[in-house]
Amino acid sequence: MRCAIVHYHELALKGRNRDLFEQRLIKNIQLALKGLGITQVENLRSRIRVLLPPNTDAGKVRERLMRVCGVANFSLAHSVPLDLAAPRLNELSAAVIEELRPQSFATFRVTAKRADKRLAMTSMDVERAVGASVSDTLGKKVSLKTPDLTVYIELLTKEAYYATDKVPGPGGMPVGVSGTVACLISGGIDSPVAAYRMIKRGCRAFFVHFSGRPLVSRASEEKVHDLVQLLTAYQYESRLAVIPFGEIQREIVLNTPAPFRVVLYRRMMLRIAEEFARRESCWGLVTGDSLGQVASQTPENLSVVGEVAELPILRPLIGMDKLEIMDEARRLGTYDTSIEPDQDCCKLFTPPHPSTKTRLDILQKVERSLDIPGLLKQGLDKAELSEFRFPV
Repeated sequence: MRCAIVHYHELALKGRNRDLFEQRLIKNIQLALKGLGITQVENLRSRIRVLLPPNTDAGKVRERLMRVCGVANFSLAHSVPLDLAAPRLNELSAAVIEELRPQSFATFRVTAKRADKRLAMTSMDVERAVGASVSDTLGKKVSLKTPDLTVYIELLTKEAYYATDKVPGPGGMPVGVSGTVACLISGGIDSPVAAYRMIKRGCRAFFVHFSGRPLVSRASEEKVHDLVQLLTAYQYESRLAVIPFGEIQREIVLNTPAPFRVVLYRRMMLRIAEEFARRESCWGLVTGDSLGQVASQTPENLSVVGEVAELPILRPLIGMDKLEIMDEARRLGTYDTSIEPDQDCCKLFTPPHPSTKTRLDILQKVERSLDIPGLLKQGLDKAELSEFRFPV
């Protein structure tokens, strides 16, 4: 029998809520594997077993499980029957040997885990017995420190599972256990990484994008659609609000001093995003801010920008530098899309010398020249909503 044996770490610490977290993880695994003909996903002893029908594409199973938040690691394994009182190690050893026979390696090790402590043999006993059979039959050497290949054995109550690889998952928490947050997504490198970090902590992301339209093309919107579709592979359903922001920016340019425009843009974005967040029952706002990276992300400007929001503002990247963020974007798969050229509203009407230490009292006086309620209504009324699914 082929199956995937899924392990999780953080969920095991949740005490009385553990069942709730495990059930959410099982549901998310089912959603991730939708369309592959898999019907059985079962909760075992601190593991989840996914039974794979004979014709299942193991490559697609592997690819999708790698993106299920809450999964620490998993193995694509085979099983043999197991008897607690008299373990059938000859059958297990023979099955492992047949699995290894076509593979090229000089050294190996066997790592066993005994989930049911009633098993007559210890994990170390099983490792020795299976390792000796493999060595004697295939003529391979054991190396406990630097093996070419590792055999992983899971000893449960009625079956023993064996595999030759252990695939890392994202870790973290299952999507859906931490509520919904509104993620401001620009199409650049930082904001998709910030959204992913919140998804990995169990949040469902609602996306908000500010486009420079009608003063620029839809290039940034097309990028954001691609980025949201990619991130939907981690949360299975997404919603995106696109707000044409060009006219609002023009009003700010016509009525306010140049040094304050960047901060004023961002305060207006947060006002609009917060209104959408309330409509979508979000408990927080997420931005891709990294301390000191650009003029709007100095301590003083972050403070005055955040002052307009009542909901908590979450900044998952605040202590990361650009190289760290770029590395994570590459691992996530968003980097290549993010660096495609576009006409970003953040670059529209940007002054040559923006204020980096903006005072709140001065900014509030400047904002008196703007019709804030009118601009807020304009942004909300012209917003366009899209929905995304995974698998497509």
